[in-house]
Amino acid sequence: MKAGFDTLIRNATVVTPQSVAPLDIAITNGRIAALLAPGTPAMARDIIDARGLHVLSGAIDIHCHVRAPAFPERGTVESETRAAAAGGITTLFEMPISKPCCNTAERVILRRDHFAASALVDFALYAAPADLSPHAIEASVNAGIVAFKIFTTAAPAGREDEFAGLAIPDEGQQLATLQALAKTGLPVVVHAESEPLLRYFQARGRGLNPSLATTHNALRPPVCEAVAVAKLLTLNMEAGAKLHIAHVTSALTVEVLRRFKGTSDFSAETCPHYLIRTVSDIQAAGVFGKINPPVRDHADQEALWSALADGTITHVTTDHASFAHAEKQAHLGDFPNAPPGAPGLEILVPSMLDAVAKGRIDLKRMTELLSGNAACRFNIPDKGSIRLGADADLMLVDLSARTQIEASRLFTHARDVAHLYDGAEFQGRIDRTILRGMTVYRAGEITGAAGRGRYIEPTPVSPARAVA
Repeated sequence: MKAGFDTLIRNATVVTPQSVAPLDIAITNGRIAALLAPGTPAMARDIIDARGLHVLSGAIDIHCHVRAPAFPERGTVESETRAAAAGGITTLFEMPISKPCCNTAERVILRRDHFAASALVDFALYAAPADLSPHAIEASVNAGIVAFKIFTTAAPAGREDEFAGLAIPDEGQQLATLQALAKTGLPVVVHAESEPLLRYFQARGRGLNPSLATTHNALRPPVCEAVAVAKLLTLNMEAGAKLHIAHVTSALTVEVLRRFKGTSDFSAETCPHYLIRTVSDIQAAGVFGKINPPVRDHADQEALWSALADGTITHVTTDHASFAHAEKQAHLGDFPNAPPGAPGLEILVPSMLDAVAKGRIDLKRMTELLSGNAACRFNIPDKGSIRLGADADLMLVDLSARTQIEASRLFTHARDVAHLYDGAEFQGRIDRTILRGMTVYRAGEITGAAGRGRYIEPTPVSPARAVA
């Protein structure tokens, strides 16, 4: 008889890279110690009876904006990682937009320490490449960042310090940035919209009704995204960076990604709001549902699902970006000027479980899109799948139950601006979230402690993580 496990999960159906099958999971020291045939004699200090539940790898949210330590009125590390735990997310990647921008090694370290004090789930950090000198890039890499992030758009007016080193609208500078960052082997994640086309459509759209979500789409149509992506992929044929396209929204961009397949090392993501919401839903939510790039229409939804099915898009993530209610409220009826972003940490997994119930994807594909592909692409091999020796980051889900989204009951500090999903119902419910063997969320209650989350650094890549 095997003995000495910390935790034993019995009677579950377990989703591994190889199968969806009944298994018992043994956990010791925060890692998966054994995958056992059901009923295998074993002893553990804690037994979890998961009868009727499926066990999946915890989600890895590769695109999240907490913005801490700036803007506490929008949420804190503790509030937003509580929401992550409730949403089945066991690791999140925090984007560098803060005040000031996270664009030096020193700021990475300050942010790391700030997150570590309060995080309930594991976290990794992006940096902006404000300084392309080998010394500055090497310092950021050695601070443990998971990737770099840039925008192909100009900094929003009045937010220049938040976007210092992030906003790179000039194509020559984009090429230089990709070339410099390619030497690190780390991914370069890009918010891709064409700045010249944005200016063109903004000029052409003067006089459109600002209260309409269709106006927001008219000011930032799909061609702005598709052109920026096509240019980036062309530049990357020269630069050779490990490129990742953020939040793909449109059928036009999907077609661009397909045409460039095999030309360089690139990947792409999309988000639930682009998969299950349309511009009419944004109109119903008002400016509380405004997101950049905009949510499109049904044909774009279908193209995105097709891209997930054929592997053109390999990640689904939240782009969680909360604002205080007063900030959105101040721009009621004004889509062009309202702040862009909506909470998504507690939506990601339920929405994808619902997609499984509807036959859009299966459970194995879901875990790849939410966990496995992220661990592989961003080189964090201890995460992302249920296998021997991996971190015991797990979510236990009930496929027969439903999730009712009530904004007032969400854990995110941004519950007051969660109009886009308030009242939504999804088939499937998260019963429990386990981080490195410890239950951090159970049946509607947070059970984890602030500060348990660890800073996750990628495994050294080739070439060496120091810049050559």
